Amino acid sequence: MSSSICTPNSLLSYTRLKPNSNTLHPPLPKRPSTLSFTPRASLSVPKEAVLKSFHEKRALKIISGLQNFNKDNVASVVIAADKGGATHVDIACDPELVKLVTSLTSLPICVSSVDPSAFLAAVEAGASMVEIGNYDSFYDAGIVFSPNQILNLTVETRRILPFVTLSVTVPHTLSLPDQAKLAEQLQQEGVDIIQTEGGKCSNPSKPGVLGLIEKANPTLAAAYTISRAVKIPVMCASGLSAVTAPMAITAGASGVGVGSAINKLNDVVAMIAEVRSIADSLGLSMNMGRVKYVKNHERSLAS
Repeated sequence: MSSSICTPNSLLSYTRLKPNSNTLHPPLPKRPSTLSFTPRASLSVPKEAVLKSFHEKRALKIISGLQNFNKDNVASVVIAADKGGATHVDIACDPELVKLVTSLTSLPICVSSVDPSAFLAAVEAGASMVEIGNYDSFYDAGIVFSPNQILNLTVETRRILPFVTLSVTVPHTLSLPDQAKLAEQLQQEGVDIIQTEGGKCSNPSKPGVLGLIEKANPTLAAAYTISRAVKIPVMCASGLSAVTAPMAITAGASGVGVGSAINKLNDVVAMIAEVRSIADSLGLSMNMGRVKYVKNHERSLAS
């Protein structure tokens, strides 16, 4: 993985990022005087309701992928999350995907992106939470986000959506002390949830349970460190399984995020079983939320 700081061209026009900056404590960007927005859809799910399971330390967010726009796969992941007992779903930041997902579940919908300007339409479509993060797909392209870039993205997102629940991922490419420092700065900027990562950099050497624990080590270490540096909820994500999800809560996390363990499966029944296994490991009761399965799914895909 490249160690250089790169920035997608789509970010340059409004975040004023500094690609060559590796400073952990840059001057905080000045807030633009432009008016912020309060989408009607964002008020339909109060922030307290979105954060309730985090405050109870039992949040389980199932992630379909920041760059996953495959409607069939996203629908399967969301159905599995709903039927399996998750508390939140996390999808790519696309209004049409949000509309599809609202027809499949009543769970709070989080949309992930590194483009703050894309959040508004997704929230208007029904998303109740936004996430700056899920950077794994960018690492494959050699793109690494600096603390300064993440702070700029955060400030811009808060300007656009001051009342919507905001989660920000702290990159595993930073040292643990630097992750904690960035988390503290994000808390000062009004972030509601800090998300960790680390599965991408983990290379388990053992099979079975030992391998699962090895894979989760980086994100567990980040959850432990960051949860002791901030007062807001920490979501431990990336590389987790039914074996290691309870360890994340013990380490100090208020919830866990699971992506590839679910979205890489090819069968919705297997997805449901895996979500239920993780939910059971966290002591979550079975979620019997609203799911309109085959007919609505097919209707949405045809539209």
